[in-house]
Amino acid sequence: MRRRKVTYPPPKTATKGPPPLLGANDPRNPAGRTVSINLSAVVGRSSIGLGDRVRILSGLYAGEAATVESVSGGVIPAVMVRTESGRTRRSRTIDLEPIRPGAPATDESEAPPVEA
Repeated sequence: MRRRKVTYPPPKTATKGPPPLLGANDPRNPAGRTVSINLSAVVGRSSIGLGDRVRILSGLYAGEAATVESVSGGVIPAVMVRTESGRTRRSRTIDLEPIRPGAPATDESEAPPVEA
């Protein structure tokens, strides 16, 4: 008895058409995922040092007071801070604001109003 020739079905990729045209805001479009870089972050804040009290200006802990635990130089200067709630975070020095000695830990604008 003679063996039959094996036939394979056409590949699934053969039925696909051209890729869809992606819009500018489509997350699958690599050109639409542009990033803006703050070039002033390269300068950093030289006034921030080890043990300083700072306020975080952006990110998850924005507005929270923290203490600088380590400073790392580099292209974009960064520091490791520990917030008052005990959490740590690495942040760019440009995203931190020094807290003056004797100033309250929270902004007066964020404090609840005092009833008279």
